[in-house]
Amino acid sequence: VQLVESGGGLVQPGGSLRLSCAASGFTFSNNAMSWYRQSPGKQREWVAGIPRFGRPNYADSVKGRFSISRDNAKNMVYLQMNSLKPEDTAVYYCRVVVAFSDYWGQGTQVTVSS
Repeated sequence: VQLVESGGGLVQPGGSLRLSCAASGFTFSNNAMSWYRQSPGKQREWVAGIPRFGRPNYADSVKGRFSISRDNAKNMVYLQMNSLKPEDTAVYYCRVVVAFSDYWGQGTQVTVSS
C-alpha cells in the first residue's frame, strides 16, 4: 500500500488549496479514505473522511470550508480547502485502513500566512 500526498504550499488567509492523494497497492474503490492533519506541538487530528458509498464527513473545524472527494477510476482522493485560516496550518496526511492495517502517506505541508 502506498499513499502519496501533494498540493500543499503557502497560501494567504482566505485563500484556497487542493490537496491530492495518489493511492496504490490495494483495491481503492473498496476502502474508505480519510484526511488528517498535525500542527506543531499538537496531536494528529481527523479532518475529513469519505466512505465507499454515502456522504463524506467533516470535523466541525472545517465543515463548510473543506470538501473531500474521490475518483475511483484514478485511485485518487482530494481535499479542496477554501477560506483557509492560519489555524489550518499543518502537515496534511492521507490515511487508509486495509485488512485491519493502518497506512499513511508522508504528508504535505500547508501554511496559511500573510
